[in-house]
Formats: sequence, structure tokens, C-alpha cells
Amino acid sequence: MQNVQALADSLPDAAKDLRLNLPSVLGSELLSRDQIWGTALASAYFLRQAKLRDAILADAKTLVSDAVIEDAKASASLMGMNTIYYRFRHLIGNEGYSRLPARLRMQRMVNPATTRADFEMFSLACAALAGCEACLKAHEASLRKEGLTEGHVHDAIRIAAALSGVAVALEI
Repeated sequence: MQNVQALADSLPDAAKDLRLNLPSVLGSELLSRDQIWGTALASAYFLRQAKLRDAILADAKTLVSDAVIEDAKASASLMGMNTIYYRFRHLIGNEGYSRLPARLRMQRMVNPATTRADFEMFSLACAALAGCEACLKAHEASLRKEGLTEGHVHDAIRIAAALSGVAVALEI
């Protein structure tokens, strides 16, 4: 985790809490290594902050399989689309839109390279970053159906939240 630690160490004094939070959230005892790093990587891709993405990716490459990295990329990409579309439908509140088929391809969500639960977790983190209530509810329910607990969901959201703070701090 040397690249992430170096990134954390480079944060300004105003982000001291994030310097401590970043390595802490990546040390979850509930989540598997794949879940931790896939969630972090999907979040970093979704946030589009190059320094953060590069540090997470460099460490992830030494810790997880290529399948985890590819699913993190796929999740961030799909959630870039889905959070816009489903947040629109939710915010507008017009039932007519809900009756229209999305006709947006999302096959990777049902056929991930890793596991369904891991892909859902990566997607949940992106949904939180986008603030898409409909996506959050759908992915949280899917994770619970896959047998994950509130603690698992909570730790995934903590990762996304800390990375969001780091992304902001890197721009200060």
C-alpha cells in the first residue's frame, strides 16, 4: 500500500484527517481484499482524479487480480451512465418515464469477471459518490440479497467517502 500511503502523506495539513482515514478505510476487517481494492478503484475511476486513481491502481495491481481491476473499470463506467439515467427518473418523479424501457446495455452487471456481490459493491460505491438514491437502494438491496451485511455495505461507503474527500484535498 506504499503508493496510497505516499499519496496520503502528500495531502495538505487541512486534510490531516484524510491522511489518517485513507489507510484506515482500506484496512476493513469485514471486506475481502478484492472488495476493498475493487471498491477503492471503482471509486477512484468514478471520481476522475488522476493522482488518486494512479496511486490506487498501482497498489491494486500488486494485491488483486486483473479481473478485479477490469470489473472496477466496468462498474465505474456503467455507473457513470446509470446514475445519470436513474437519478433523472427518480428526481422527475413522472411515472411515465418509469414505464419506458431504459434500453441501455448493462450486461456486465449480470456477468462480471469477479462475483456478482463484488461488482454490486463496486457499483454501490459509485452510486454513493453520484448521490443517486435509486441506484443506492437497488445496489444495497442486491448486496443484502447476496448475503452481505450492513457492516459490509457500511465499509464500502466509508471507502467511497474517504476517497471523495481525498480527491477534493488533492485539488486544494
